[in-house]
Amino acid sequence: MDMHLVVGVVGIFVMLGMILFTGMSPGLAMLLAGLVGLLVVNPPTSMAAVWNGVVGAEVWTVCSNYGFTVIPLFVLLGEVIFHAGYSDRLFKAAEAWFGGRRGGLAITTLMACAGFSAICGSNTATAATMSAVALPPMTRAGYHPLLKCGTIAVGSTLGAVIPPSIVLVVYGLYTNVSIGKLFAGSIIPGLLLVAAFALTVVVLCKRRPDWAQPGRSLPWKERWRLMPGILEVALLFVVIMGAMFSGIVTPTEAAGFGAFIGIALCILRRRLSLAALKAAMISTLHITGMVFLIIAGATVFGKFLVVTGLPTLLTQAVAGSTLPPLLIIIFMAACYLLGGCVMDALAFLLISLPLFLPVVEQLGYDKIWFGQLICVVTTMGAITPPIGVSAFVVASMCKDADAGQVFKGTMYFYPAYAFVMALLFIFPGPIVGWLSSLAK
Repeated sequence: MDMHLVVGVVGIFVMLGMILFTGMSPGLAMLLAGLVGLLVVNPPTSMAAVWNGVVGAEVWTVCSNYGFTVIPLFVLLGEVIFHAGYSDRLFKAAEAWFGGRRGGLAITTLMACAGFSAICGSNTATAATMSAVALPPMTRAGYHPLLKCGTIAVGSTLGAVIPPSIVLVVYGLYTNVSIGKLFAGSIIPGLLLVAAFALTVVVLCKRRPDWAQPGRSLPWKERWRLMPGILEVALLFVVIMGAMFSGIVTPTEAAGFGAFIGIALCILRRRLSLAALKAAMISTLHITGMVFLIIAGATVFGKFLVVTGLPTLLTQAVAGSTLPPLLIIIFMAACYLLGGCVMDALAFLLISLPLFLPVVEQLGYDKIWFGQLICVVTTMGAITPPIGVSAFVVASMCKDADAGQVFKGTMYFYPAYAFVMALLFIFPGPIVGWLSSLAK
């Protein structure tokens, strides 16, 4: 085997080892592994030449890309909505409609997660927010720890599927695919996941009636009274996505417009204090810094992989393979599931794309469809042992359940994921292609 290929394989394992066994952030691990790898495959080259040349140029090119400004703007919108208390209003409004039946609070949590995800776009932020909002009422209602924690954990994964998903934004920018089309294509898979999760709760409550008691059914007048809390967020979502899908504005302009309208709306409604706005800004800076470190690290590591020739080797192997294309895609999906188990979905996405994207293009699969598939698969990894990030976030905020119980609770929802993934394979056109083809 060519020495460069060996160095590439070793570099992948070293990078994963730094993430898994030292606790190093994925972005820094990719940056260091890529930097050292570039020095190894180009021995005469000095550190200064690699750092100022390849590394500096690549990172600057990516991070100065105007398209990436969409990330902090959508993050800011989500943080403003959170600090303005809309997560509580979403939960109370959903509870008024769904809380009266057995397991109603769990279904309420799923609906609130979907609503919050439509503004937030982050798994971990949704997990932390909805844990704070939904755990106390479900605990008071006597919900079983497996049901309440499992529901919040799986509901939080909607943040990476329902637009504006940060994972889809980065995927679109990396693959040169329209972000508007990616967002449009993710709407039906996201709604299918919500419906499948809700159906799972209904089935669980029928089989284990002691896990949840029926709630109090509110009169219709009270239900409609709580609707404005949802309508404001829903209207903001429709305006942002509608303007983007119609081609009136670019994704970056839509994100900026949404952040401005969100801040103005919260201030006019007197729901956002100066301290809350400051907290939202600081949190936005933290999240954006983390995301851009991952992007910078993945850029350097991806350059290293290209130099070793691993992506070319994989593409050639697929071209000469007799395996059915569907089997190869299923293998890739399994890799994304395993990757999502051990690290952040965005980090693994950027690590794997230099290897897998040329293969997908060689097989002739639609990149918009592939983006939806890997989003669903990696979000399932976020609630799968051993390092399911969303599950650990929920466990850290639940007093009567540890991480093991949270993972056990999420396993009841695995069939729902499998069902939606099967639909993506069987009906790619109606589920992804229809809405994405309408977006401009």
